[in-house]
Amino acid sequence: MAGGSLKKKKPIKRQNLKPYVSMASSRRKTNKYSIISVVVFVSLVICVIGLMGISSIKWRNFQSRGSYEVVNVFPHDPSAFTQGLLYAGNNTLFESTGLYGQSSVRKVALQTGKVEALQKIDGSYFGEGLTLLGEKLFQLTWKQNTGFMYNRNDISKFEKFTHQMKDGWGLATDGKVLFGSDGTSTLYRLDPQTFKVASRQVVKYKGHQVHNLNELEFINGEVWANVWQTDCIARISPKDGGVLGWFLLQKLREELIAAGYNGIDVLNGIAWDSEQKRIFVTGKLWPELYEIKVLPVKKQYSDRVIEQLCLLEPFNFG
Repeated sequence: MAGGSLKKKKPIKRQNLKPYVSMASSRRKTNKYSIISVVVFVSLVICVIGLMGISSIKWRNFQSRGSYEVVNVFPHDPSAFTQGLLYAGNNTLFESTGLYGQSSVRKVALQTGKVEALQKIDGSYFGEGLTLLGEKLFQLTWKQNTGFMYNRNDISKFEKFTHQMKDGWGLATDGKVLFGSDGTSTLYRLDPQTFKVASRQVVKYKGHQVHNLNELEFINGEVWANVWQTDCIARISPKDGGVLGWFLLQKLREELIAAGYNGIDVLNGIAWDSEQKRIFVTGKLWPELYEIKVLPVKKQYSDRVIEQLCLLEPFNFG
């Protein structure tokens, strides 16, 4: 007990009484003990079943909830309005930044955060999601159906393309097709040759549409998505659009604000190192980039918490 100590209790004096028990009362007590034994046994069975049920629930929650630890912290350009992020091997990242007049594609050294190459785009475009397929980088732009393709080895070489999504927000690939988001609850599959929509799915969590899907990354057969204006990352099944689980990373932003970085914007940016199984996350105007490791869940979040923190009203395109 905090701030106190336990006092020793005086021993209770018991009288040395010799009980007298008749045979009839003995039989009644025997029957009573039998009934108690049955009740205790039934109670134990119920408890075991209950514990099995709780264990099953905890296992399901382990499958559908996410916990993490920060493994490494790397420098990140605090002026980068991060819209797309990807890992390209050899401790190299590619990043797409937004804002009119400041949008770019850049090659970044992971360890130092140094921008090794940078290609600005025309000031009339607002840079968005980014992915790498083969030797080509694909970048989307906001409020337009225009995107740009860059040579990964020389990002000064690029050409335009046009897509059929409602808008350009997030982009990822499984090595064959492109996955795209447009700020709605729709996850698109795009043909990387024609950019036509091959299929689309509405992303849902327990019957609720997950609106404002933003930056995307393909990780171990799942599409991970930042949900705009939240600290939530949704793990999405590309087969049916169902949400497989969540990661709530509000502590990262809260710790940055507590350290005095009040000008930062929302969590945005997921990169995956498929060789070393490393996950990187950052945010818009964040001074740091984090390598995180997925852990078994320690804290259970109720569906109500998920609804309040991750399931927002759809973005108004007007």
